[in-house]
Amino acid sequence: MAATQRIATGAVIAAAVAASLAGCATGTGGSHEGGASGPEKAEPAAPAPKSAVRLIGDGSTAFTGAQPHLSRPERLKPGQKPPQFVVFSWDGAGEDSQRLFSHFRKVARENNATMTYFLSGVYLLPEHKRDLYRPPQHSPGRSDIGFNDEQGIADTVKQLRLAWLEGNEIGTHFNGHFCGKGGGVGEWSVEEWKEEIAQAKQFVKTWKTNTGMAKAAPLPFDYDKELIGARTPCLEGQENFRKAGRELGFRYDTSGVNNQVWPGKKEGLWDLSMQLVPFPGHSFEQLTMDYNFMVNQSGTATQGDPAKHEYWGDQMRDGLLRGFQRAYDGNRAPLIIGNHFESWNGGTYMRAIEEVVENVCTKEEVRCVSFRQLADWLDAQDPQTLAKLRGLGVGEAPKQGWASFLSGSPAPAPKGVPGAPAVKR
Repeated sequence: MAATQRIATGAVIAAAVAASLAGCATGTGGSHEGGASGPEKAEPAAPAPKSAVRLIGDGSTAFTGAQPHLSRPERLKPGQKPPQFVVFSWDGAGEDSQRLFSHFRKVARENNATMTYFLSGVYLLPEHKRDLYRPPQHSPGRSDIGFNDEQGIADTVKQLRLAWLEGNEIGTHFNGHFCGKGGGVGEWSVEEWKEEIAQAKQFVKTWKTNTGMAKAAPLPFDYDKELIGARTPCLEGQENFRKAGRELGFRYDTSGVNNQVWPGKKEGLWDLSMQLVPFPGHSFEQLTMDYNFMVNQSGTATQGDPAKHEYWGDQMRDGLLRGFQRAYDGNRAPLIIGNHFESWNGGTYMRAIEEVVENVCTKEEVRCVSFRQLADWLDAQDPQTLAKLRGLGVGEAPKQGWASFLSGSPAPAPKGVPGAPAVKR
């Protein structure tokens, strides 16, 4: 599907003189202890029996029961080493002729992983209904990434349905992807963010009405309950988005840039920002996003020198693997990675991500999970334990070992929280 791509850049200084462009261009594109390898492997899931399906609204979405392939998070026991979490996420997730959404669903299944797909709401809005979108500070029907056609919507809905049934998360990348000055998301008020979020939900909840596909199968979730987090376009507008998101019941934001340390909360939301990792061949570190690697390799040219494509992909893969190993052997901070379903520089970044998934997700003590699963795990932990973990620097393992570092008796979990003792009857 055609899309006009908009980009924004910003500077981030980390470690020594590390600089990383914070940008984003959108195309259309198990219950385990610390020693477990990951969530229960997600096999293709059969749709829920018709008797278990309760349609919502026009039938675009439905309540089908608890999401399959999700595990109950466990509280760390005294002296237990934390698992190594890795989150792979996709901005503006949609299925087009490249079939990258369906491809990476398969990659996830084969490597014991679940992921987060940030859907752009306008990808479920057909071009001829574009005027239904009223973007803040822009005229009706305006979108910097275009809209979709009915085939593209049908293909995207199919992938969203199957992804959720396999245990993956469906988040949001909002709608029109406006960046920079002149109405960009960085200039939006809290109320304007609420309007944008409401419309992103509405397009998901009414895609049948807007396309006329009345007999199509629904999305198997209640989006008002499914949607708990997001990444903003171009990583802009985070402060007001977080305020709006908190009021609307969101649980996390992944729109920022951070070092490889354990996350805390901002404005009541888990700050699950992407991170800076080693950039092979350079003295500075690089943001864990395909777009940013591209900009630092070929500039804004999405198809640079073909002779360098393989090297650039290897550079991204090796940088992410170095970041992973630094955390795995060190502080065990979750590694947060962002991507797009794009074929920039000959698809080299898609190849790099696939190789990272294959390399890390089947390792001992590694869990490749969605943001929802990571947030659930964080919520289940003793706050004092998390505070200790946040005290570890980048790549810093406890000097006396994990058993000693986390040997204290944690506070009991509140009733009803995952990890709490069973209530005696």
